[in-house]
Amino acid sequence: MSYELPVPRQGTHTKPFWQGTKEGKLMLPRCLDCNRVHWYPRHICPNCHSMNLEWIEGSGEGTVHTFAVQHMAFGPWAKEAPFVTAYIDLKEGDRMLTVLRGVDPAKPEDIKIGSKVKVEFEQGDDDTFLPFWRVVEA
Repeated sequence: MSYELPVPRQGTHTKPFWQGTKEGKLMLPRCLDCNRVHWYPRHICPNCHSMNLEWIEGSGEGTVHTFAVQHMAFGPWAKEAPFVTAYIDLKEGDRMLTVLRGVDPAKPEDIKIGSKVKVEFEQGDDDTFLPFWRVVEA
């Protein structure tokens, strides 16, 4: 089965992230001045405005901060509805928006805030592997 959903464009400032996903790693930008990890990748630290950044390998672990069941979607995502989107609190800090895998959107009562999740990667095209998160412990 081929991946038929949109694949993000890769920019020069996100190259380490996308290279990491090909290797099954969650690479995250970290500020060398304030030591904070931030998501999404950008050229400047959103906390202290330093441009002194590095990429670190994240644990790929987190917890569900909040979630929503998407009953309606448009474009290529329409055929996926209903599906669950969630904000994940990364173990390293900051928060990532994702589509949550392995949950039944018809049973939102089974999805718990604070559930432990693990990242997994799905191949979008030859050069792009996309991170999704899966509940591993409710």
